Amino acid sequence: MSSGAIIAIGVAAVVVLAAILFLTASRRADVRGAGALSRETRKRDQPAAPIAGTPPTGASVEASAAAARSAALVKPAGLPPAPWVAPDPDVIGVNRRQFFNRTLVTMMSVSLGTFGLACIAFLYPKRGGGFGSKVNAGKLDDIIQGIRGGKGFLYLPEARTWVTEYPIDAISKAEKLYKGAVLDGMKGGIVALYQKCPHLGCRVPNCLSSQWFECPCHGSQYNRVGEKKGGPAPRGMDRFGVTITNGNVVIDTSLPVLGPSIGTNTTGQEAEGPHCVGAGGGHH
Repeated sequence: MSSGAIIAIGVAAVVVLAAILFLTASRRADVRGAGALSRETRKRDQPAAPIAGTPPTGASVEASAAAARSAALVKPAGLPPAPWVAPDPDVIGVNRRQFFNRTLVTMMSVSLGTFGLACIAFLYPKRGGGFGSKVNAGKLDDIIQGIRGGKGFLYLPEARTWVTEYPIDAISKAEKLYKGAVLDGMKGGIVALYQKCPHLGCRVPNCLSSQWFECPCHGSQYNRVGEKKGGPAPRGMDRFGVTITNGNVVIDTSLPVLGPSIGTNTTGQEAEGPHCVGAGGGHH
Protein backbone atom coordinates (compact mmCIF):
# COMPACT_ATOMS: atom_id res chain seq x y z
CA MET A 1 0.00 0.00 0.00
CA SER A 2 1.36 3.33 -0.99
CA SER A 3 1.80 6.24 1.43
CA GLY A 4 -0.88 8.25 -0.40
CA ALA A 5 -3.48 5.54 0.25
CA ILE A 6 -2.53 5.46 3.95
CA ILE A 7 -2.94 9.21 4.20
CA ALA A 8 -6.33 9.07 2.50
CA ILE A 9 -7.54 6.34 4.87
CA GLY A 10 -6.36 8.41 7.88
CA VAL A 11 -8.15 11.54 6.67
CA ALA A 12 -11.36 9.56 6.13
CA ALA A 13 -11.16 8.14 9.67
CA VAL A 14 -10.68 11.63 11.15
CA VAL A 15 -13.70 12.91 9.24
CA VAL A 16 -15.87 10.02 10.49
CA LEU A 17 -14.82 10.59 14.12
CA ALA A 18 -15.51 14.30 13.84
CA ALA A 19 -18.99 13.60 12.50
CA ILE A 20 -19.72 11.23 15.41
CA LEU A 21 -18.58 13.82 17.97
CA PHE A 22 -20.74 16.49 16.34
CA LEU A 23 -23.87 14.33 16.44
CA THR A 24 -23.27 13.40 20.08
CA ALA A 25 -22.81 17.03 21.10
CA SER A 26 -25.99 18.09 19.32
CA ARG A 27 -28.03 15.44 21.18
CA ARG A 28 -26.79 16.70 24.52
CA ALA A 29 -27.30 20.40 23.83
CA ASP A 30 -30.61 20.40 25.73
CA VAL A 31 -28.94 19.01 28.89
CA ARG A 32 -28.03 22.02 31.05
CA GLY A 33 -25.85 20.32 33.61
CA ALA A 34 -25.15 17.15 35.45
CA GLY A 35 -28.32 15.73 36.91
CA ALA A 36 -30.67 17.92 34.79
CA LEU A 37 -33.95 16.38 33.60
CA SER A 38 -34.62 15.73 29.95
CA ARG A 39 -37.35 17.56 28.03
CA GLU A 40 -39.60 14.52 28.02
CA THR A 41 -39.25 14.02 31.79
CA ARG A 42 -40.03 17.65 32.54
CA LYS A 43 -43.11 17.46 30.31
CA ARG A 44 -44.44 14.41 32.13
CA ASP A 45 -43.78 16.13 35.50
CA GLN A 46 -46.21 19.04 34.86
CA PRO A 47 -49.13 19.06 37.36
CA ALA A 48 -52.29 17.66 35.88
CA ALA A 49 -55.49 19.62 36.02
CA PRO A 50 -57.39 18.88 39.20
CA ILE A 51 -60.20 16.43 38.80
CA ALA A 52 -63.52 17.35 40.34
CA GLY A 53 -64.06 15.60 43.64
CA THR A 54 -60.35 14.91 44.16
CA PRO A 55 -59.13 15.92 47.69
CA PRO A 56 -56.55 18.76 47.74
CA THR A 57 -52.91 17.91 48.09
CA GLY A 58 -50.75 18.95 51.03
CA ALA A 59 -48.92 21.50 48.95
CA SER A 60 -52.12 23.22 47.90
CA VAL A 61 -53.35 23.34 51.51
CA GLU A 62 -50.11 24.92 52.69
CA ALA A 63 -50.23 27.46 49.87
CA SER A 64 -53.79 28.44 50.75
CA ALA A 65 -52.94 28.82 54.46
CA ALA A 66 -49.92 30.99 53.68
CA ALA A 67 -51.99 33.22 51.43
CA ALA A 68 -54.66 33.59 54.15
CA ARG A 69 -52.08 34.58 56.76
CA SER A 70 -50.53 37.14 54.47
CA ALA A 71 -53.93 38.68 53.73
CA ALA A 72 -54.79 38.81 57.47
CA LEU A 73 -51.82 41.01 58.33
CA VAL A 74 -52.88 44.62 58.43
CA LYS A 75 -50.37 47.43 58.94
CA PRO A 76 -51.38 49.39 62.06
CA ALA A 77 -52.04 53.03 61.75
CA GLY A 78 -49.27 55.34 62.98
CA LEU A 79 -49.60 56.22 66.66
CA PRO A 80 -47.68 58.95 68.54
CA PRO A 81 -45.06 57.68 71.07
CA ALA A 82 -46.19 57.54 74.66
CA PRO A 83 -44.67 60.24 76.90
CA TRP A 84 -41.77 59.08 79.13
CA VAL A 85 -42.56 58.82 82.81
CA ALA A 86 -39.75 58.44 85.35
CA PRO A 87 -40.01 55.12 87.21
CA ASP A 88 -40.81 55.12 90.89
CA PRO A 89 -37.60 54.37 92.90
CA ASP A 90 -39.64 52.53 95.54
CA VAL A 91 -40.98 50.20 92.87
CA ILE A 92 -37.59 49.56 91.26
CA GLY A 93 -35.66 49.15 94.53
CA VAL A 94 -31.88 48.59 94.19
CA ASN A 95 -30.65 47.40 90.83
CA ARG A 96 -27.64 45.19 90.26
CA ARG A 97 -25.24 48.03 89.47
CA GLN A 98 -26.23 49.98 92.59
CA PHE A 99 -25.85 46.87 94.74
CA PHE A 100 -22.29 46.18 93.60
CA ASN A 101 -21.30 49.86 93.80
CA ARG A 102 -22.56 50.16 97.35
CA THR A 103 -20.90 46.89 98.33
CA LEU A 104 -17.56 48.04 96.90
CA VAL A 105 -17.72 51.41 98.67
CA THR A 106 -18.68 49.76 101.96
CA MET A 107 -15.82 47.23 101.79
CA MET A 108 -13.28 49.92 100.92
CA SER A 109 -14.50 52.13 103.77
CA VAL A 110 -14.29 49.29 106.29
CA SER A 111 -10.80 48.31 105.07
CA LEU A 112 -9.44 51.87 105.26
CA GLY A 113 -11.04 52.41 108.66
CA THR A 114 -9.55 49.21 110.05
CA PHE A 115 -6.12 50.08 108.67
CA GLY A 116 -6.32 53.56 110.20
CA LEU A 117 -7.31 52.20 113.60
CA ALA A 118 -4.46 49.69 113.46
CA CYS A 119 -1.98 52.48 112.71
CA ILE A 120 -3.30 54.57 115.59
CA ALA A 121 -3.16 51.60 117.94
CA PHE A 122 0.42 50.89 116.87
CA LEU A 123 1.58 54.49 117.39
CA TYR A 124 -0.41 55.20 120.53
CA PRO A 125 1.48 54.40 123.74
CA LYS A 126 0.26 51.40 125.66
CA ARG A 127 -1.39 52.08 129.00
CA GLY A 128 -0.91 48.54 130.26
CA GLY A 129 2.29 46.90 131.36
CA GLY A 130 5.16 45.70 129.19
CA PHE A 131 7.15 47.23 126.39
CA GLY A 132 5.53 50.28 124.82
CA SER A 133 4.35 51.64 128.16
CA LYS A 134 5.85 52.80 131.44
CA VAL A 135 7.65 49.86 133.00
CA ASN A 136 8.26 49.71 136.74
CA ALA A 137 11.88 48.62 136.99
CA GLY A 138 11.98 48.40 140.80
CA LYS A 139 14.06 50.15 143.44
CA LEU A 140 17.09 52.17 142.37
CA ASP A 141 19.33 50.46 144.92
CA ASP A 142 18.32 47.03 143.61
CA ILE A 143 19.01 48.13 140.05
CA ILE A 144 22.47 49.41 140.97
CA GLN A 145 23.26 46.13 142.69
CA GLY A 146 22.00 44.21 139.65
CA ILE A 147 24.26 46.25 137.34
CA ARG A 148 27.30 45.60 139.48
CA GLY A 149 26.36 41.94 139.86
CA GLY A 150 26.18 41.70 136.05
CA LYS A 151 29.69 43.17 135.78
CA GLY A 152 28.49 46.55 134.53
CA PHE A 153 25.32 45.59 132.71
CA LEU A 154 21.69 44.79 133.63
CA TYR A 155 19.16 43.63 131.06
CA LEU A 156 15.42 44.14 131.67
CA PRO A 157 13.52 41.93 129.17
CA GLU A 158 10.08 43.41 129.93
CA ALA A 159 11.41 46.82 128.86
CA ARG A 160 13.81 45.49 126.16
CA THR A 161 16.35 47.72 127.84
CA TRP A 162 19.95 47.63 128.97
CA VAL A 163 20.52 49.56 132.20
CA THR A 164 24.04 50.72 133.10
CA GLU A 165 25.53 53.13 135.61
CA TYR A 166 26.20 56.69 134.58
CA PRO A 167 29.24 58.22 136.34
CA ILE A 168 28.34 61.14 138.55
CA ASP A 169 31.49 63.06 137.54
CA ALA A 170 30.27 63.19 133.91
CA ILE A 171 26.94 64.91 134.70
CA SER A 172 28.30 68.34 133.79
CA LYS A 173 29.04 67.14 130.26
CA ALA A 174 25.74 65.29 130.00
CA GLU A 175 23.78 68.44 130.86
CA LYS A 176 25.10 70.04 127.65
CA LEU A 177 23.85 67.20 125.42
CA TYR A 178 20.94 65.46 127.12
CA LYS A 179 17.69 66.74 128.54
CA GLY A 180 14.34 65.71 129.97
CA ALA A 181 13.77 62.34 131.60
CA VAL A 182 16.93 60.92 130.01
CA LEU A 183 19.02 63.48 131.88
CA ASP A 184 17.00 62.86 135.06
CA GLY A 185 17.99 59.20 134.94
CA MET A 186 21.64 60.10 134.45
CA LYS A 187 21.52 62.38 137.46
CA GLY A 188 20.08 59.45 139.38
CA GLY A 189 23.10 57.40 138.32
CA ILE A 190 21.64 55.16 135.59
CA VAL A 191 20.92 55.20 131.87
CA ALA A 192 18.29 53.07 130.10
CA LEU A 193 19.37 52.03 126.58
CA TYR A 194 17.07 50.52 123.94
CA GLN A 195 18.40 47.09 122.92
CA LYS A 196 17.93 47.73 119.17
CA CYS A 197 20.92 48.85 117.11
CA PRO A 198 20.25 52.17 115.31
CA HIS A 199 21.92 50.76 112.19
CA LEU A 200 19.57 47.98 111.04
CA GLY A 201 17.74 47.02 114.22
CA CYS A 202 19.74 44.03 115.49
CA ARG A 203 19.69 43.31 119.21
CA VAL A 204 22.92 44.70 120.62
CA PRO A 205 24.60 42.52 123.27
CA ASN A 206 27.16 43.64 125.80
CA CYS A 207 30.81 42.64 125.72
CA LEU A 208 32.23 41.97 129.21
CA SER A 209 35.85 42.04 128.07
CA SER A 210 35.70 45.48 126.42
CA GLN A 211 32.87 46.78 128.64
CA TRP A 212 31.16 48.09 125.51
CA PHE A 213 28.06 47.20 123.56
CA GLU A 214 29.09 45.52 120.29
CA CYS A 215 26.61 44.62 117.56
CA PRO A 216 27.39 41.22 115.96
CA CYS A 217 25.48 42.04 112.75
CA HIS A 218 27.69 44.77 111.27
CA GLY A 219 30.19 45.62 113.99
CA SER A 220 28.78 48.85 115.44
CA GLN A 221 30.32 49.62 118.87
CA TYR A 222 29.09 51.77 121.74
CA ASN A 223 30.56 52.59 125.12
CA ARG A 224 28.86 51.54 128.35
CA VAL A 225 26.40 54.48 128.24
CA GLY A 226 25.48 53.87 124.59
CA GLU A 227 27.59 56.54 122.87
CA LYS A 228 28.90 55.41 119.49
CA LYS A 229 32.54 54.37 119.25
CA GLY A 230 32.74 52.66 115.87
CA GLY A 231 30.96 50.86 113.03
CA PRO A 232 28.31 51.90 110.50
CA ALA A 233 25.63 53.04 112.97
CA PRO A 234 24.42 56.61 112.27
CA ARG A 235 24.30 57.59 115.98
CA GLY A 236 24.55 56.25 119.50
CA MET A 237 22.08 53.80 121.00
CA ASP A 238 18.57 55.13 121.47
CA ARG A 239 17.43 55.49 125.06
CA PHE A 240 14.37 55.84 127.28
CA GLY A 241 13.37 58.43 129.83
CA VAL A 242 13.75 57.44 133.46
CA THR A 243 11.70 58.73 136.37
CA ILE A 244 12.87 58.13 139.96
CA THR A 245 10.25 58.70 142.62
CA ASN A 246 10.95 57.84 146.26
CA GLY A 247 13.70 55.51 145.12
CA ASN A 248 11.44 53.69 142.65
CA VAL A 249 12.50 53.61 138.98
CA VAL A 250 10.03 53.80 136.10
CA ILE A 251 11.27 53.47 132.49
CA ASP A 252 9.05 55.04 129.83
CA THR A 253 9.36 52.76 126.76
CA SER A 254 6.48 54.39 124.88
CA LEU A 255 8.74 56.73 122.93
CA PRO A 256 12.48 56.08 122.42
CA VAL A 257 14.76 59.11 122.43
CA LEU A 258 17.25 59.19 119.54
CA GLY A 259 20.80 58.43 120.55
CA PRO A 260 23.59 61.05 120.64
CA SER A 261 25.37 62.06 117.46
CA ILE A 262 28.62 60.52 116.27
CA GLY A 263 31.62 61.76 118.25
CA THR A 264 29.76 62.15 121.56
CA ASN A 265 31.79 60.77 124.48
CA THR A 266 30.70 62.30 127.77
CA THR A 267 32.27 59.60 129.94
CA GLY A 268 35.58 59.24 128.09
CA GLN A 269 35.41 55.46 128.47
CA GLU A 270 37.61 53.50 126.10
CA ALA A 271 37.68 49.74 125.56
CA GLU A 272 38.82 48.02 128.75
CA GLY A 273 39.80 44.75 127.11
CA PRO A 274 39.54 42.67 123.92
CA HIS A 275 36.57 43.29 121.68
CA CYS A 276 33.93 40.60 121.27
CA VAL A 277 33.23 41.31 117.61
CA GLY A 278 36.00 39.75 115.50
CA ALA A 279 38.29 39.25 118.50
CA GLY A 280 37.26 35.80 119.65
CA GLY A 281 35.43 37.06 122.73
CA GLY A 282 31.99 36.09 123.91
CA HIS A 283 28.79 38.13 124.15
CA HIS A 284 26.49 37.96 127.12
